[in-house]
Amino acid sequence: MLKGIAASPGIEIGKAYVLKEQKVTINRENIADNMVEKEIKRLEEAIVKSKDQLEKIKEKAERELGQDKAEIFGAHLMVLEDPVFLDEIKAKIRETRITAENAVSIVSQNYIEMFNNMEDEYLKERAADVKDVSDRIIKNILGVPIETLANISEKVIVIAKDLTPSDTAQMNKQKVLAFATDMGGRTSHTAIMARSLEIPAVVGLVDISGQAAAGDVIIVDGNKGVVYINPDEKTLKEYEKLKQDYIKYRQELKQLKDLPGETRDRARRVELSANIGTPKDVKGALENGAEGVGLYRTEFLYMDRENLPSEEEQFKAYKEVAESMAPRPIIIRTLDIGGDKKLPYLEMPDELNPFLGWRAIRMCLDRPHILKTQLRAILRASHYGNLKIMYPMVSRAEEIRKANAILEEARQELRAEGIPFDENLEVGIMVEIPSAAVIADILAKEVDFFSIGTNDLIQYTLAVDRMNEHISILYEPLHPAVLRLIKNVIDASHKAGKWTGMCGEMAGDVTAAPILLGMGLDEFSMSASSIPQVKKIIRSLSYDEAKQIAEKALSLERPEEIREMVEGVIQKLK
Repeated sequence: MLKGIAASPGIEIGKAYVLKEQKVTINRENIADNMVEKEIKRLEEAIVKSKDQLEKIKEKAERELGQDKAEIFGAHLMVLEDPVFLDEIKAKIRETRITAENAVSIVSQNYIEMFNNMEDEYLKERAADVKDVSDRIIKNILGVPIETLANISEKVIVIAKDLTPSDTAQMNKQKVLAFATDMGGRTSHTAIMARSLEIPAVVGLVDISGQAAAGDVIIVDGNKGVVYINPDEKTLKEYEKLKQDYIKYRQELKQLKDLPGETRDRARRVELSANIGTPKDVKGALENGAEGVGLYRTEFLYMDRENLPSEEEQFKAYKEVAESMAPRPIIIRTLDIGGDKKLPYLEMPDELNPFLGWRAIRMCLDRPHILKTQLRAILRASHYGNLKIMYPMVSRAEEIRKANAILEEARQELRAEGIPFDENLEVGIMVEIPSAAVIADILAKEVDFFSIGTNDLIQYTLAVDRMNEHISILYEPLHPAVLRLIKNVIDASHKAGKWTGMCGEMAGDVTAAPILLGMGLDEFSMSASSIPQVKKIIRSLSYDEAKQIAEKALSLERPEEIREMVEGVIQKLK
């Protein structure tokens, strides 16, 4: 039995199909001066071939996976067409006299490292895009055939070191029962694709590709994040029953899609929303019964380009989401960039500790023209739906006042220009810094709502870098200090007649759901696929039961005790 990361729920049993990594030999030797243009030509021919392949993959993905998932390959094509990326590779060939494949390898590795060092999980996974594209270019330069999962002829469980978006898009989805990979995380493209296809997946297994052989009997438990290789008869029988139980459970979840997020006794109703990164994510949100968007990350509008997006570009993106979700509410987070997430066209300082550095609202207040352009676009789009604005990384009241002063300037300009917008648009902040959570009573006077960003709040409160594998065990959402800060924020907002939501990963954690419900959280925003499970928990409890669970959790001293207590409650609900 191997333990990994539960990336996509479900249980499957089948024979192993081991996808072997293709060996590619890169010539690292220097080339003669008269070979430079020949290498440039090899690169350009490989780019053309790669584009042709990706366009075909994108068409297949649109037919079989839907427009939103096919956009991954739109992003890959953008990398291939990015003049900055390609010029860098050509410059590397010319300046250092190296082969085309070596130049692609070096330049892409720099980009991969940059994305890997980012804090935001959503942006961190862009490293996989760059790696997928660069591997394709290198193979095409060298004339290495690109192996695909398209020709699988029997039902199997795919075992691999890692799966690229191209691998998952080309596979025969009638034949692939589940995935199990050495690498990856919950937000990797492998995990996202698996969840969208409702295929169980366990990732981060370290060496399953080395331990499993073709034809081995494999159990993939995507609920617990475990994989069995050639299990004994007793384990096999247990999992046959668990698989049938899970199929029944999924059918029950589907029945909840159009039902409200209310407690069993109807004494408490909460809003269950989705986190999105682009307008294309709206489809998945609606399919999973989202009642709104609790976090619209706007960073992608600013990434992979050579200049700031115009007001008109932003307006169109926000308007598209506003109209497609109307009348449901959408919270748009203003630009959360800076520090670890750099934009090549903005001059940004190198910092010793970028996570605590010049980023988000801090950077935007120092560059007010960037913030005002975004606020004007949001205001204009608010005429077409139910939009709200949220400022990230706020640590004190003065930052809210300064941002709101820029917002008022934008409002006055639009009034003068005769451009309509929602005059009653709500403005809130993301509570992700402990100081903001502690002075929530002071900040509540300045805002219409709070949304708790638990990803950062937890790591700042516990002084734990969640990306550091040596201490990641200390990153504990159910730590008493974290729960007390959350309770303080909710209580302060309610006392001031305001509401509090949550848009961090904790909002989609079924173990945390009963506690957050009992504390009085008003809105839960999460990955769209997590909504049905959280809704089932909420609808299975009475409000009094949830309040008792929260009270008990706040009285316990150790995170392990809290988790054990809540898991016991959830087990009884099933």
